[in-house]
Amino acid sequence: MHPNPVFRKTGAARSLEFARERGFGILAVSGGGAPLLSHVPFLLSTDGASAELHLVRSNPICRAVEEGVAARIAVSGPDGYISPDWYGDPGQVPTWNYVAVHLTGVLRALPHVEMEGMLARQSAQFEERLPKPPWTMDKMDPEAKARMLRMILPFRFEIAEVESTWKLNQNKDEAARLGAAGAVGGGIGSELGALAELMRTPPDMT
Repeated sequence: MHPNPVFRKTGAARSLEFARERGFGILAVSGGGAPLLSHVPFLLSTDGASAELHLVRSNPICRAVEEGVAARIAVSGPDGYISPDWYGDPGQVPTWNYVAVHLTGVLRALPHVEMEGMLARQSAQFEERLPKPPWTMDKMDPEAKARMLRMILPFRFEIAEVESTWKLNQNKDEAARLGAAGAVGGGIGSELGALAELMRTPPDMT
């Protein structure tokens, strides 16, 4: 998380809403050496107190989880390079704007009998947002479905802390921030259109 408090004013409710909408992040667990990382889709509970996720059996994180292990999920959003030229101020320097939410808590293994229901809920979360009839596991061949279910394990991530950085040039005057927002769409990064909109109206300034 960026240490400047001006980028960390967005409340937990808005940050959880962002994480729920994304539904994908990097799960980090401490190992014997370097941290264990896994890119995972997840389903955030309505109250934001927990998330459901699954891992393939061969994932080293599965072996690290016994009664429960401290973990974090990092959820990334739009990001992009900001050129000093866009501010209209010769005293500025380059930077990178981005949105990130960190969820910290405890990862716990669940009984395997919960796997099918979890997958159904997870897929429904994304399928209902697509312009087509939702896919369900009923469309799978029963043998293929059984084989797939044997390969993955269910987990619950209990969330104790929500931190976020919404670095959107809030530390600049309005003219500089809007100037950068108007130019970033043709720059370098990911989801630059969404980043530009957030820069125009940062959530902690609306």
